[in-house]
Amino acid sequence: MHPRETAPSQVQWQDLSNLRPWQKMVELTLPLPWLALSWALYASPIWPLGAVASFMFFLCALRLNHEAIHGNLGLPRRFDIALLHLLSAVMMGCNSSVAWSHMQHHRHAMGPGDLEGHCGHMNAGEVLLYGPRFPLDLIRHCWQGGGRKRQRRMLRDGLCVAVTVGAIVLSGVDFLLLHLAAMAVAQCLTAFFAVWITHQGTAHSGLAGRSQRGILARLAYLMFYHREHHLFPKVPVSRLPDLAARLDADVPGYAKARQPVVPWLDSGA
Repeated sequence: MHPRETAPSQVQWQDLSNLRPWQKMVELTLPLPWLALSWALYASPIWPLGAVASFMFFLCALRLNHEAIHGNLGLPRRFDIALLHLLSAVMMGCNSSVAWSHMQHHRHAMGPGDLEGHCGHMNAGEVLLYGPRFPLDLIRHCWQGGGRKRQRRMLRDGLCVAVTVGAIVLSGVDFLLLHLAAMAVAQCLTAFFAVWITHQGTAHSGLAGRSQRGILARLAYLMFYHREHHLFPKVPVSRLPDLAARLDADVPGYAKARQPVVPWLDSGA
């Protein structure tokens, strides 16, 4: 495995790290239109289309969850933690364990201590088969290594999920039951879409991650600017295209070394 790429010191990034109030509001509400659309579709005769909206909701919720993990929303830390609990309830997962493992992912960068990143060493078939076990492994990993503070957070996540699932099941409302099923499937696919797709093959190149440009990057709500995120994790996702432009312009060889997520949908700029 090649030495991992590190942040180039000549790139100015600090001015990209602060969000204006309206930008914070955009980030905090980003998943809500997709959630509302998914529920509306599930309650309609064309309910199978709700799965597409659920996928987009989960993507946007992952982005919001990710920003809270890194403290990139400009909120007091207690509000970031509260947001993780709220998103756990709606996404049907344990985001406190995701937060712990994600910070270990940044610290160990595809090495032996990186449980999240080890998905990137698998092939596509292996990671899809492993996917249902991935959230459980994150919970075990955090419970064993995160300390009592994170254990308490995980228990609060579990309570939030249990209350939400119980309320949905007792309600018997079809569109909520379909949301529950969609989130269960999404959790099983997280290893593939949130980890493998942006890290597969990078252990052999030494790159911090893959990075997409063009329409697919925009459709993925900029989450495919993953190389830039790893190099400068305090830059909010919404500002990563600006950061990428600076890296392309100021760091010799950076643009040439880039590996897209999906090459045939990459604009190269």
